[in-house]
Amino acid sequence: MTEPTAAKTVIPAPAPVLLPVEGSTDLFPVRRVYCVGRNYANHAIEMGHDPSREPPFFFQKNPQNLLTSGQFPYPPLSSNVHFEVELVMALKTGGSDIPVERALDCVWGYGVGVDFTRRDLQDAVKKAGRPWEAAKAFEGSAPVSALVPVEQSGHPQTGEIWLEVNGDRRQTGDLAQMIWKLPEIVAELSKLFTLAPGDVIMTGTPAGVGPVVRGDRVVCAVEGLAVLEIAVV
Repeated sequence: MTEPTAAKTVIPAPAPVLLPVEGSTDLFPVRRVYCVGRNYANHAIEMGHDPSREPPFFFQKNPQNLLTSGQFPYPPLSSNVHFEVELVMALKTGGSDIPVERALDCVWGYGVGVDFTRRDLQDAVKKAGRPWEAAKAFEGSAPVSALVPVEQSGHPQTGEIWLEVNGDRRQTGDLAQMIWKLPEIVAELSKLFTLAPGDVIMTGTPAGVGPVVRGDRVVCAVEGLAVLEIAVV
């Protein structure tokens, strides 16, 4: 009896996206990357919006946009790229319509990341009523730290989140200032998408976003959790 031949891909299969884990050689496999827009009131205000009237909204980056090399390649076709420091959640389980009281059971760990944004392109597509992907989901646009398991970090509810450029503090906030808290983010997101193990959620940024240029050095952190250093090249 002839054994069946295993199916082959017609082109090489893309490599999986794997994030480092703090203090371990284990790796976290990424399925999707979700981002929360305007989740700190002071940032919503600086972007010209009223946070008291907006429900949460979400957009996606690609898993391949996650960057762990420590070097952010300044993108082409843009001259105004902004930093946005964010707490990052990584999920171990998922589902649809997840109750708020069970949402944190889905979380595997946390880290810190930067949602780099082509602000000039974003402003243009906003005016035209077009999607944001070109401004958000470009190569290397989401540098992230190693992930810290919940067993070590707990579920952070408060703590300073900050970012510096060339030693100058540009963003300072506190996780307690989030409009939509961590369990609410998971619950609301699961109403729109079926969440699954390997999903990563960037949870929004405080006020103070601004531009970087080639040669800048960016350092950001969430207090007591993780620090991330990035060179803009």
